[in-house]
Amino acid sequence: MNLLTNAAKYTPPGKRITVDVEVDERRAVMRVSDEGVGIAPDALPRVFDLFYQGDATLQRARGGLGIGLSVAKRLAQLHGGDVSVESAGPGQGCVATVTMPAIAPPVERDAQDHEMKQSAVAAQRVLLVEDNQDTRDMMKEALEMDGHVVQVAGDGGTAVRLAANGTFDVALVDIGLPVLDGYEVARRIRRMASGKDMRLVAVTGYGQPEDIQRSKEAGFDRHVTKPCDLTQMSELLV
Repeated sequence: MNLLTNAAKYTPPGKRITVDVEVDERRAVMRVSDEGVGIAPDALPRVFDLFYQGDATLQRARGGLGIGLSVAKRLAQLHGGDVSVESAGPGQGCVATVTMPAIAPPVERDAQDHEMKQSAVAAQRVLLVEDNQDTRDMMKEALEMDGHVVQVAGDGGTAVRLAANGTFDVALVDIGLPVLDGYEVARRIRRMASGKDMRLVAVTGYGQPEDIQRSKEAGFDRHVTKPCDLTQMSELLV
């Protein structure tokens, strides 16, 4: 995202930005090439320095703190890869290259095996509480594909009302919600007669030990840190 944002920020209208990816047995390589303002030769060695902004006037006019490339490079290195930047000079555009160790593609699940796993999990009545619509739609579709009946809420207040007026086997609840956060949602559901036996699962980006402890104290049975893949979601309902 940072590399694409930089390319868009420093490429004038009518010029081209290209993204290409290649993979061999050992590594994956992504290049973001632009026809933008370019980088002076004496500035290239410093582009990954924290808070380095090159032409400060130009940088500030376009926004930015000068930390993005440094963060991008460090993230790539933490995954065993790297980021490099090349430019022929001012006005000559720029090429940012990300390299990562190649991994094997995911193995497609055998349809019969999937059906067997699916039938092993009884259909559940699920309350899905998630404020991000894209995430909510994806999770709902995945759960319904496995045969579960799903109702959704985009905020904590709606979640509590649905829990009070419906019957659910399990609630998958985000923590960072509008109106009421996930902790308060769990506490209120646990106070309901219909919520005492409901299985409550926190599905959240908050994954520190203190977050897990707060989930337990609020009444959650499990705490799962995002991103949660489809296999994990199926396992949550067992």
